[in-house]
Amino acid sequence: MWSMGISLLSLARFQFAMTTVFHFFFVPLSIGLGFLVAIMETIYAVKKDETYKKMAQFWGKIFLLSFAVGIVTGLIQEFQFGMNWSNYSRFMGDIFGAPLAIEALLAFFLESTFIGVWMFTWDRFKPGIHALFIWLTAIGTMLSAIWILAANSFMQHPTGFVINSQTHRAQMSSFAELVGNPQLWKVFPHLILGAFCAAAFVVAGMSAWALWRKQKDGTFFQKSLRFGLWVGLVASVGVILAGDLQTQEIIKDQPMKFAATEGEYDDTGSPASWKIVATFDNKNHKTTHEVSVPYVLSLLTYHKPSGSVKGMNTINKELKQKFSNNQSKSIRNIKDYYVPVNTLFWSFRFMTGFGGLMLLVSILGLIWTRPKKNTITNKRWFLYVLGLMIWVPFLANTFGWFITEFGRYPWIVYGLYTIADAVSPSTTVGQLIFSNIVYFLLFTILGGVMIYYSRRTLHHGLDAIAGPSATAGSHLGSDPFAKEAFN
Repeated sequence: MWSMGISLLSLARFQFAMTTVFHFFFVPLSIGLGFLVAIMETIYAVKKDETYKKMAQFWGKIFLLSFAVGIVTGLIQEFQFGMNWSNYSRFMGDIFGAPLAIEALLAFFLESTFIGVWMFTWDRFKPGIHALFIWLTAIGTMLSAIWILAANSFMQHPTGFVINSQTHRAQMSSFAELVGNPQLWKVFPHLILGAFCAAAFVVAGMSAWALWRKQKDGTFFQKSLRFGLWVGLVASVGVILAGDLQTQEIIKDQPMKFAATEGEYDDTGSPASWKIVATFDNKNHKTTHEVSVPYVLSLLTYHKPSGSVKGMNTINKELKQKFSNNQSKSIRNIKDYYVPVNTLFWSFRFMTGFGGLMLLVSILGLIWTRPKKNTITNKRWFLYVLGLMIWVPFLANTFGWFITEFGRYPWIVYGLYTIADAVSPSTTVGQLIFSNIVYFLLFTILGGVMIYYSRRTLHHGLDAIAGPSATAGSHLGSDPFAKEAFN
């Protein structure tokens, strides 16, 4: 189990984290961009404003890039489940397989079919019908998210199952309970709105870079910039509200996770103060230094200026008592239930801080791009900031995923199955080191390709749009394969 001081379990966990985080960079972007492009084309279909058609075509190219990379990274993630987590697959297969099968047969087929139809039929259908194709694609991406989250939500809050006494495997007892999992319907709005934030700031940020470079098509990019900022404003407010709803569910289901995000080892008094920053002695399970704001933790937890919060030390004792007589020897032998406190504490603060930053930047950008007083091109420093904001929602989404997954430790299925039990017994350390290196190089190449082609598309501006009527004054006829197209 050990080689060069590295454990098999640690390498398997690292590989899962790497594949999940990288895949999750592109999934929110493709979900969000599909929705934004659908709105753009719908406005064109209703108002017959050619600018919105160009916007749908231009940003549709970035959507197609993210969609393609997301598929490849998703296949890698699926593969490593069977390679590194075969015990988990045996335990959860009867439940995990159902939503994944539906996702592949229903949602993925829907989006992959209509994305092809949408790509190649710009001049073959009326605008309203063609807009329907991208809406079906966007709906397909959101349905995919629901079914993936249904599987993940079971891992966070198991429901609708029984444990087979002979095979000791989880079996589905109620599909309705699996789909109606309260965890799922708290997580889904938060994830979708985070995806809209990612797409909004990619549109706004890339437009800002184009304006900062003073490249042609300035009017187009100014309109795209303002469109992205409006979506960013609405989505930023929504993601904060949805995050609060999800937090309320976490307080009930996983109190250790919540206590760790707030850095509370000991029970608080009432009212409870919220730690802005803090340092911890994780060996002795106590807070060493902190800067706190009175009342805020009570407000966040109970939405009123009073109420105490249970600390990790108390929760740990309760969990040890709860599982002390469990039938599973590995569960009975768990020494404690503390989660990675520093990771969760700082991930929560970075996630919420980036959420507030997106909201602030959206407001400022909309003020400075008002139609009657558009001064954005004179504020080159702000265009530069907007360009850097491309990365902020991706970081916020990643930190949110850290909270979701690290906060479940030591469980892979909360209260039922541990991470240590889930790892494949036949996999070796050498195999995992090799596959980690290969996956890292592959992800680096895929990420580089995505960035390269997105940057090239941006620099080409409207000239990058494919199709005979994409740009004003195009010399091509209605036949994309006419001789003139190759001159």
